[in-house]
Amino acid sequence: MANQYDVIVIGGGPGGYVAAIRGAQLGMKVAVVEREHLAGICSNWGCIPTKALLRSAEIYSHMGHAKNFGLKAGEFTFEISDVVKRSRQIAKQMNNGVGFLMKKNKIDVIWGEAQITKPGEVKVGPSSKPVMEPSVPAPKGVLPHGTYTAKHIIIATGARPRVLPGIEPEGKNIWTYFEALVPQEMPKSLVVMGSGAIGIEFASFYASMGADVTVVELMSQIMPVEDEEISAHARKRLEKRGIKILTEAKVAKVENSASGVKAHVELKDGQSQVIEAEKLISAVGVMANVENIGLEKVGVKTERGFISIDGYCKTNVDGIYAIGDVAGAPMLAHKAEHEGVMCIEKIAGKDVHPMNKNQIPGCTYCEPQVASVGLTEKAAKAAGRDIRVGRFPFMGNGKAIALGEPEGLVKTIFDKKTGELLGAHMVGAEVTELIQGFVVAMNLETTEEELMHTIFPHPTLSEMMKESVLDAYDQALNI
Repeated sequence: MANQYDVIVIGGGPGGYVAAIRGAQLGMKVAVVEREHLAGICSNWGCIPTKALLRSAEIYSHMGHAKNFGLKAGEFTFEISDVVKRSRQIAKQMNNGVGFLMKKNKIDVIWGEAQITKPGEVKVGPSSKPVMEPSVPAPKGVLPHGTYTAKHIIIATGARPRVLPGIEPEGKNIWTYFEALVPQEMPKSLVVMGSGAIGIEFASFYASMGADVTVVELMSQIMPVEDEEISAHARKRLEKRGIKILTEAKVAKVENSASGVKAHVELKDGQSQVIEAEKLISAVGVMANVENIGLEKVGVKTERGFISIDGYCKTNVDGIYAIGDVAGAPMLAHKAEHEGVMCIEKIAGKDVHPMNKNQIPGCTYCEPQVASVGLTEKAAKAAGRDIRVGRFPFMGNGKAIALGEPEGLVKTIFDKKTGELLGAHMVGAEVTELIQGFVVAMNLETTEEELMHTIFPHPTLSEMMKESVLDAYDQALNI
């Protein structure tokens, strides 16, 4: 039957399309159902277009410090429309790239919104969700609405911005990341509500481009999942750039008018503050897309808004699986991709290991960048581990100084008895490109001795990784 598959994947984002490709590689007949855009939020409205904006901001910032590098620059400025245009072009390129991969791997794409009508059956109809603009048209050759069957169904429907009651984004003055990615004009001032990766990256971008930015965070530190020491360093750098940060603070009410917003902020000491700004970005997390896909009808269990799965992404219903954001934290594209491969290989009968969430790196691409993997110092102590902690500052690294990036820190945490690397945390230039070294080390169960005996190239920022390890054992050479 033309409509019968081995696997149907609902959602064409990072987890979904990767699972589909791996399934095709393993000889399965696979289809992907997508209602809006191939490559998902990540490539269209998240990870990739934000990095394009941040790259523009980084270059703009460097231009302002040309004299520090012995250079002379005349007057320079920017058009926000051109900055946004570049970002959207890159998003379109990524979207088209996934379309090409579907054709290359002979994966059918079914265009529309999917509902699981019973185990092994998916009905695809018109999408109930308005398409975010600017959008990319559906690729050529997609299959029409109808009923399709499969032995296995993988749910990869992703997530959407969380909305707080009374502070609902209306697209004009109160934004989610969607509107923040495509500003029609550059705001002179804005409030960012939430200091996770999304909030801090937008705060960094808009501050670099000249906006007056205030960040309001409910927790006691910005980037709450990060190591306290790294977070404090990042906060100091962000404030040095002119970003105002309020922690242990809550946006209790927002007055919205034609001229902008007034954010009423409750502070930790019982006082309150009113912040006036042109725009407000709501970045208080995301919530899974579990509605209208038939979960209740087939009995798939959810918990706290996410689909419940076992270590191999299987739900409580035979033949139905869930991967990525819809299956819970951490809400990261690379976690979704790994789950997609692991899930499809398990379906194929391969011997796979369940994912160790402690080895999933996290990256925030603000200025300065922040990257981490494993336990924070506080978490390691709370777990009862006897630890050794190493630190190495960017100031002690020749490459960092040559780059004009002398501020930053690499921190490593080891089990004192076994030498196991428990966690690594970084803040500074290009640390998002360095963290994978420690991820590989943890995955291979590398000890401190093996890291110490590893030769790192000179001059590179990576030398700080080794120096941090050495410092944990009182053997640092360059500080």
